[in-house]
Amino acid sequence: MALECGLGLDGIARLSDEETRSITAENVFGRKGEGGKAEVSATPQQDVVKIGQRWDGPNGCARDLGQKWKVRPCITLPAGKATTIMDVDGPGTIRHIWMTVESKYYRDLILRMFWDGEKTPSVETPIGDFFCNGWKTRVNILAIPINVNPSGGFNCYFPMPFRKHARITIENRSPADAGSFFYAINFSLGKVGRDEAYFHAQFRRTNPLPYKQDYVILSGVSGRGHYVGTYMAWQQNSSGWWGEGEFKAFIDGDTEFPTICGTGTEDYFGGAWGFGQNFSAPFLGYPLGSCDGRPGNRHGLYRFHILDPIRFSKGIRVTMQALGWRS
Repeated sequence: MALECGLGLDGIARLSDEETRSITAENVFGRKGEGGKAEVSATPQQDVVKIGQRWDGPNGCARDLGQKWKVRPCITLPAGKATTIMDVDGPGTIRHIWMTVESKYYRDLILRMFWDGEKTPSVETPIGDFFCNGWKTRVNILAIPINVNPSGGFNCYFPMPFRKHARITIENRSPADAGSFFYAINFSLGKVGRDEAYFHAQFRRTNPLPYKQDYVILSGVSGRGHYVGTYMAWQQNSSGWWGEGEFKAFIDGDTEFPTICGTGTEDYFGGAWGFGQNFSAPFLGYPLGSCDGRPGNRHGLYRFHILDPIRFSKGIRVTMQALGWRS
């Protein structure tokens, strides 16, 4: 059965000239035939030195097994520094990213992605929020583009094309080294079409949000593209119901009034009538939060516009209202 919706199953039987590669701590550049080559030695691999990662020595559990037996399965992210985990020439496309680390680092580790030699990252966000796990709290996410599984396996299936080069870094802003950071980045080498857009993601925070001011999710975007998703880590600061605010998308020059204006926060994220319970679905969810109306409650919400992308040709601005309900 084919799923004709751009999720990949419709083309799974189609042959391709692309070449598949995979980056891990033991093959930091994702080279062909170079997986699992770390040795039980005090001397680091040359590629580890070249990419600038810290060398902690071989995994002690592999001391009697040697090469091919999980000698360097993970890395340490030094405090106050950025560590490069991908540095590859294109053209190509990232197909899948998997990561895991302790939840106490979810807001402290900053994920950045740079396409084709750019100085300003196209992606800049805490690792937890990127994978819909805000508040340094681990929750399962059963969505298709972002999937988080027990116990903290982060997965991203957004395709990320690059034409000349791709570089990904993780900055550790915590005061302590972050050990046991595991990762795998699966990508393909091959042509990238002229109409394939670059992937972007950003993090914003406003606390508290001023009275009668819409929260800005996205602004400053010009050119052609499509908006593919929202994740919000939302704290309510008043009692009672909090989710009546409207999602708005101002498209291609909209000023005071948007082209898209929703009917309520819980409606935009796929729920209704105050949610009532947590849920996680393929494209939308309310995986974290309590519906008891207490001030200080923290909520996590996501929606992915995969089957309903918001298209724009000149620019886009996206906002969300913070609004309760007065009986």
